[in-house]
Amino acid sequence: MSNDQTPAADNPFRPDPGARDAAPQFVLPLVVRIERAAPPPRTDALETAARAVLVMLTDERSVGEGEWARAMRDWQDARIRKVVRRARGAEWRRAEALPGITVTGKSAEVRVFPPVPLDGWPKDLARLQVSGTDLDDPDPVPPTDPAAPVLWLNPALDMSAGKAMAQAGHAAQLAWWRLPDEARAAWHATGFPLTVRTADPAHWPALTTTGLPTVRDAGFTEIAPGSCTVVADHPALR
Repeated sequence: MSNDQTPAADNPFRPDPGARDAAPQFVLPLVVRIERAAPPPRTDALETAARAVLVMLTDERSVGEGEWARAMRDWQDARIRKVVRRARGAEWRRAEALPGITVTGKSAEVRVFPPVPLDGWPKDLARLQVSGTDLDDPDPVPPTDPAAPVLWLNPALDMSAGKAMAQAGHAAQLAWWRLPDEARAAWHATGFPLTVRTADPAHWPALTTTGLPTVRDAGFTEIAPGSCTVVADHPALR
């Protein structure tokens, strides 16, 4: 079993072909608003994207007999791919007009949409750029709260902001799957507080051997297959 404690045959990030690859493949689209004059800070964008995934997973339209529930089940039966695109101005307004949920951070805005087939993106999302989501933190990032969930990024990997947003979303989702019902309810009730930080290189090896949910990337973009990208450190899982 991998560090995310998902059986190898069902691991949504396992690089070798498995049962999830035989299922029809879907992707969860996320669009981050990046206006030229006021781009969001990188960390705020990563945290907002992770929260957006959790909001989508728990929305009433995504569960039970909700209008998005079938798409959500189909997506989670395959690899839980996520793709982050960027939009500004009229592009953002067109994205907001499509069915989805906009989640806001301190200044970041991320809209998440119900899953779509890999080759079935709505045209107003398909035309958006994936590249160009390189963001910076202009101010020092505050320290983490030991009582709050932290998504730790691998310090050895150089990921674009868009890639890191998708990976943070994966980690939040794996943590959600692993949590007991009581912890899920508490996290949901408080609006999914979390932080995203780059781990200290000296501490990263230990983080990956704690049994906490760990994202192992499938290697479709930017980094090598099987790379550990994020560890989800939720207090209820320690």
